[in-house]
Amino acid sequence: MKYTLAVLAENRPGVLTHISGLISRRAFNIESIAAGHSEETDTTRITIDVEVDDELELDQVVHQLSKLVDVIKIVNLTRVDHIDRELALIKVKASKVNRSELVDVVEIFRAKIVDVNRETMVIELTGEESKIDALCEVLIDFGIIEIVRTGKIALSRGPLAAKEM
Repeated sequence: MKYTLAVLAENRPGVLTHISGLISRRAFNIESIAAGHSEETDTTRITIDVEVDDELELDQVVHQLSKLVDVIKIVNLTRVDHIDRELALIKVKASKVNRSELVDVVEIFRAKIVDVNRETMVIELTGEESKIDALCEVLIDFGIIEIVRTGKIALSRGPLAAKEM
């Protein structure tokens, strides 16, 4: 099963490498990982989607991560009401013949066209993983040249920040 963890860590060089290395050394699969500054400049927030077989393995991951000196707090967002999003940029073939049909598809998914030239179009979409997957399925017919995805980011709903949970 896939679990979403919010990890608050000291904003220092190598922290992300230590965290991802620890998880991969234990043979757990990281589905996605996204890191960036938090509301506090000395703290990095890392959102990790990790694939494990059961809660026992998840507890092992959390326990091992909590041993790292730079890790401040770990919150399992899977267990709480949360919002998650992913960003994707998708470059597709866009000829004069199919461009209007492509624009229609982009509008249906509430995506944005961020670049157009004579042969290609770049589409930006923010949403849940399933929404991005669905758009990619439709765009296969047009000819996907390249895809880049950020990985999941997530926040809990309600007034509490992760550091307070």
